[in-house]
Amino acid sequence: MGFHKDSQRYYMASVRIGPKGQIVIPKDVRDMFSLDVGDQLVLLADKKKGIALQTVDKMSPIARRVFEETEDAEETEE
Repeated sequence: MGFHKDSQRYYMASVRIGPKGQIVIPKDVRDMFSLDVGDQLVLLADKKKGIALQTVDKMSPIARRVFEETEDAEETEE
């Protein structure tokens, strides 16, 4: 189920949590944000305000560096 107020800016959908605790991000949203397999998202949670997902590129420069350093470390371990 999706709701489009303005397909360039807004999207709302209902998703289910699967048996492994996973959700599927609807294709329209993946396209809207140019998300692809392997992209990294940040999950933000606040008991009063709810849950949000954010792309790493929208995070502060310090947070981005943390994720970049994590990816670099993972690549050198392989």
